[in-house]
Amino acid sequence: MRAFTAGRDAGTPDEIWLVEHPPVFTLGLATRPEHLLATGDIPVVQTERGGQVTYHGPGQALAYTLVDLRRHGLMVREFVRLIEQAVIEVLADLGLTAVRREGAPGVYLSAPDRGAGAKIASIGIKVSRGCTYHGVALNVAMDLEPFSRIDPCGYPGLAVTDLRSQLGPATLAMETVATLLGEKLADLIEGKA
Repeated sequence: MRAFTAGRDAGTPDEIWLVEHPPVFTLGLATRPEHLLATGDIPVVQTERGGQVTYHGPGQALAYTLVDLRRHGLMVREFVRLIEQAVIEVLADLGLTAVRREGAPGVYLSAPDRGAGAKIASIGIKVSRGCTYHGVALNVAMDLEPFSRIDPCGYPGLAVTDLRSQLGPATLAMETVATLLGEKLADLIEGKA
């Protein structure tokens, strides 16, 4: 991502990379050591993205958004909201109601009081020369236990969930959800061009 972003020029097309990682804790620039509780044998990797600590692993769809903000006339906060909106719309298509949580980027399932419940997607981006990299991680069908080894996104006791926990074991295939997410992100980003 760094190499792609460093090599971009005004004509370089935007890209969205859909990936799935082996188990890893990633630290954003704002991570404080006390948020790493008991990482055990899972590797811990420092990144240059914003945010705090999170977990990535099998069963999680990651969409790395390599986007020229200037080309789209977007500011960073507006871009983060656009990413959140893409996830909210994908979840709505799957029958789930999701919301934003003020001051805490990401997407949360709607609680009974219509507030933010369990977190289902984390966002962390980096901007270099007006272009973004890193992106969003949507929990599809994963082992959620590693989230108990950290304070997810710097919030002690933050509940984290995935699609399988909400929709049952017949949840859509990982590749299907990743494709839906990538298409929704592309549509919303192109709509800003």
